[in-house]
Amino acid sequence: MIRIYPLIFILLWSSAFITTKPIVDNSDPFAALAFRFFFVALGFCLFSFYLNQSLITNKRKIAESVLSGVLFHGFYLGGVFYSISIGMPVGIAALIVTLQPVLTNILSGPILDEKITTQQWIGVLLGFTGASLVLGLDIGSGIPLLGLIATIIALLSITISTIWQKKISKNLPLSVSNFYQAFGGCLFHVLIVIFLAEPYINFNKVFIIAMSHQVLLVSFGAFTILMLLIKKNSASKTVSIFFLIPSTSALMAWFFLNEKLTNLDIVGFIVTSVGVYIATRD
Repeated sequence: MIRIYPLIFILLWSSAFITTKPIVDNSDPFAALAFRFFFVALGFCLFSFYLNQSLITNKRKIAESVLSGVLFHGFYLGGVFYSISIGMPVGIAALIVTLQPVLTNILSGPILDEKITTQQWIGVLLGFTGASLVLGLDIGSGIPLLGLIATIIALLSITISTIWQKKISKNLPLSVSNFYQAFGGCLFHVLIVIFLAEPYINFNKVFIIAMSHQVLLVSFGAFTILMLLIKKNSASKTVSIFFLIPSTSALMAWFFLNEKLTNLDIVGFIVTSVGVYIATRD
């Protein structure tokens, strides 16, 4: 069963970019994420009780998981949601954050003592070349500058959080760790809403369906699979599956959201995917 987890993860994680668009069209992105992770935290709390796993544990371990949640659910998802809310195309947002495997491989060397090969550096060059092809002619027109900045912050956050989670993945049971991560994400977005945002949520049918998808299939499904894969495998091996997400998300965006792709965008997607694959394959 575990062999098909990466495929399930790719489909669910890619679909999250698609349902983000109807969510941010009907809500403030940070209010929506606070709402989402309140129910995610509640769900993992109840699941932990069902498994007779205590939430009361070492304060340091709790703080480590909360920090992981702030990075994963706060800065990463906050950056992606905000960028899409101000006009960043879904497929390009997915492309940028999926440079994560390249950065993870670079940082895994000094932090996790994983060897960085010449092959990985070639992948880095191809990955950033592909991203430049997509971004270079569109910044300021098709791509909002603030959206680009927010997506880069999201990229850095998910990279750091993946490495951090690998270091702490054995500290707590998975459901307990997921609870504290969801709690950290919820707290982060509540603070953003209180001090920086103008919160609103239009609870129409589209929002409810899209949010239900993200809570049930992405947060409970894809994220749990990701945490399981990080725990079982090396950080660099785990993130190698991310190279399929840009093309999968772009195809979904074309099919469901009618987003257009130029020939240059397509070339950029291909070059980036090849680069990330080269950088992360065994």
